[in-house]
Amino acid sequence: MKNKLWGVLLLGTLFFTSCDEKRGHSEAVTISKDNTEYVNPFIGTGGHGHTFPGATVPNAMVQLSPDTRTAGWDACGGYHYTDRSLKGFSHTHLSGTGIGDLGDFLFMPFTGKTKLEAGSPENPDEGFRSRFSHDDELAEPGYYSVKLLDYRIKAELTASTRVGFHKYTFPDHADKKLIIDTDHTVHDRNVVNSTITVLSDTEISGYKHIKGWAPNRHIYFYAKFNQAFDAELFKDKIAQESLNEVTGRKLLAVLNFKGDKSEPLLIKVGISSVDAQGAKNNLEKEVRDWDFDRVKQEAHTLWKKHLDQIEVEGGSEDEKTIFYTSLYHTGMSPYVFSDVDGRYRGMDQKIYTSDKNIYTVFSLWDTFRAFHPLLNITQPEKNNAFINTLLTKYDHGGVLPKWELNGNYTGCMIGYHSIPVIVDAYFKGIRDFDIEKAYKAMIHASTYNDTGILFPSEDVKEKVSPMAKKYNEELGYIPSDLENESVSKALEYAYNDWCIAQMAKDLGKTEDYERYLERSKRYLKYFDKETGFMRGLQSNGEFREPFDPKYSQHRKDDYVEGNAWQWTWFVPHDVNGLVELMGGKEKFIGKLDELFTTSSEIKGEHVSSDISGLIGQYAHGNEPSHHITHMYNFVGQPWKTQKLTDDIMSTLYFNHPNGLSGNEDCGQMSAWYILNAMGFYSFSPGNDTYSIGRPIFDKVTINLTNGKKFTVVAKNNDPKHLYVQSLKLNGVDLEAPFFTHKDIVEGSTIEFEMGPLENKTLFN
Repeated sequence: MKNKLWGVLLLGTLFFTSCDEKRGHSEAVTISKDNTEYVNPFIGTGGHGHTFPGATVPNAMVQLSPDTRTAGWDACGGYHYTDRSLKGFSHTHLSGTGIGDLGDFLFMPFTGKTKLEAGSPENPDEGFRSRFSHDDELAEPGYYSVKLLDYRIKAELTASTRVGFHKYTFPDHADKKLIIDTDHTVHDRNVVNSTITVLSDTEISGYKHIKGWAPNRHIYFYAKFNQAFDAELFKDKIAQESLNEVTGRKLLAVLNFKGDKSEPLLIKVGISSVDAQGAKNNLEKEVRDWDFDRVKQEAHTLWKKHLDQIEVEGGSEDEKTIFYTSLYHTGMSPYVFSDVDGRYRGMDQKIYTSDKNIYTVFSLWDTFRAFHPLLNITQPEKNNAFINTLLTKYDHGGVLPKWELNGNYTGCMIGYHSIPVIVDAYFKGIRDFDIEKAYKAMIHASTYNDTGILFPSEDVKEKVSPMAKKYNEELGYIPSDLENESVSKALEYAYNDWCIAQMAKDLGKTEDYERYLERSKRYLKYFDKETGFMRGLQSNGEFREPFDPKYSQHRKDDYVEGNAWQWTWFVPHDVNGLVELMGGKEKFIGKLDELFTTSSEIKGEHVSSDISGLIGQYAHGNEPSHHITHMYNFVGQPWKTQKLTDDIMSTLYFNHPNGLSGNEDCGQMSAWYILNAMGFYSFSPGNDTYSIGRPIFDKVTINLTNGKKFTVVAKNNDPKHLYVQSLKLNGVDLEAPFFTHKDIVEGSTIEFEMGPLENKTLFN
């Protein structure tokens, strides 16, 4: 692989390292390096990470990336590192999701005979698919290139926020051809209708309406070429003679270019969810000339600004690469959804105009845990903008989203996690939104009420407004024989309701506070003291039988993408209550120890693939486990938190395509690493307290948007020095392994003294 990140010596840096098997440690750095050089976009493109390596800029509408496959779970990002051929380059992709969609408007350059199908990975010659080698592939923030071996074409991609920019260098004297496929999607979604229109001999536009994960999605493109072409339009592989426009399904355009064969083919493609004019406006506003290198440099500058939010010193080169690639991945979504003129498609499918950016792709079940809390530190204004977008979607759709995609409710996952995103920001002083509207929306999201909510289908209606809410309101619990995944839903509802209670209390809404505080303690009903686990409680008041805490049946049991071992600990809002429920500290610690030391066997014929990254029964590859290591801080054994977070960072994150232990999930997996690598974690969003872990860098500086700096210093740091010996905040000893968000925004310094031995007296 020709990736400049994978070398030992990197341009512009002179250093010497000493390292053990686990991790190197930088002894000296004499020249500061551009942080973009540490980003490896291939991390997560192997295994089940589901990321993509293509060109994009922070929070962009366009993600221009190669598509190597469209079917199967590991096709969610459109690309998998184990593949050796590609279909072409499409303009929209999801980063690290567990469900696939998008992959809009596939462009594929070629030479020679025209083929109207992509062909198969097993036999690329039967279609326009081309083989490629990782030796001829390069990915860096804002730029991607690869050599198409079957055509000897060098493909280069870059992008602005709403425009994809292609550059194809053909072999000398070869005919230049290009296919545009509007039927192509990731996961082969249902294209209901599409259109291709030839506007001139250098312009072409298109549209499609798709029913997929997003049940009612619309997208348009406008493309401009630097060379004139003759176009042939096809519908279901049949040529549409003498037509400049074709409508229907399975549409292709084949372009034959008439220009100078020695000049690279340049293509600018604007996209929009509003209309074709919006796509054209986006292109003409953002990329006015044909300077590919300038657009590439502007993309690089945007990523450098994003990455420079945090500066790290010390650590190994691999650790820095993992860290800055993680920070890169947290810059992918949510995506800009509004055009340059402010127009956007609402949840009701009407077109609106806003003077501020509207966003899409809210993977809230994942991202409320660490991604949004990270933004509250590094980009509070942007997180505030995301909250305003969520409230706009509430205005137009009737309910706060829980997984929104391109102006659609998908109904995916459980809980109502717009709420902790809003409440966490509120208690961290980020309040540039309509607080009363937000509060009203949160109360509505917690209740069983579908009045006024716009559903594109009955299936989505049942997911957005599940009967679980009705049972929780009317019965005070969710019967496992009446509702699937009842335990996970109940535990998440309890946490969400705690968040509402905290905001109600702060707003002086005493009656609501008391009501939601009671609801937040309903987790107590699901705990079986005999087995020591949270279990499905049936409508007859008895626990469901048979029971095995290691059993999993994916999305068809009492737990979501997990089992009783992983879900029993989801009470982040009331750890003391959970400790008491389990019989006190000693029993709690014993059970927690067992979680990490028991067999990793998962039982069942249809085990959830999301249960991955196992340490005992702890599953780091999926989000419900992400807070658990920090529970030791609440029961007087912080050295175990320090050891386990170090184990996870050093054994479950790698500078490698298979470098993630589970789906990246729109930045959550990466945000967990970023926070813990800095030495702390957002244990319970909605609470402004951070839990201490084990910093892996000698020094971390967060450049806050208020002009101040929050600094983390790790003295006597070493790969073998896993344990905190002392901890000071602004020179004063901390009495507990916690600090607050106020400490961050005031520009404090937190100082760790590290050592090789457990310090069991610290904080006790």
